Amino acid sequence: MTTSNAEGIADYLAQSREFMVKARQYLAAGDLHQASEKGWGAASHMVKAVALAQGWRYEWHSDFNRLLNDLAIDTENDRVFDLRGAANVLHGSFYERRRNLNGKAIQRDLSRVAELLDLLDPLTRMDQR
Repeated sequence: MTTSNAEGIADYLAQSREFMVKARQYLAAGDLHQASEKGWGAASHMVKAVALAQGWRYEWHSDFNRLLNDLAIDTENDRVFDLRGAANVLHGSFYERRRNLNGKAIQRDLSRVAELLDLLDPLTRMDQR
């Protein structure tokens, strides 16, 4: 792995973790829109870290689903599908009207995203190729 790849992976991992911390802070403060979007950001940046570590292409928003679908199929881990869905729901929640947001549902989806981050983290290391 090149130094720039290692730095890029480290940057994406740090941003992913920071977004998850902020998502929980926003949730506690009752800002459900920002909690949702930061949860999505945490998942997206983790997938970018995995893509960089594994030599996969991640250039477009749609690559998030493509990569996680491929990963779920390749590993035969259907849980990846469920967890991917939680991240997508959080992303969509950002565009909802405030009265349509549900804090308990967002909290649950944030927990699922945290599980996704834990599941993907080992794939950010080159020895997992």
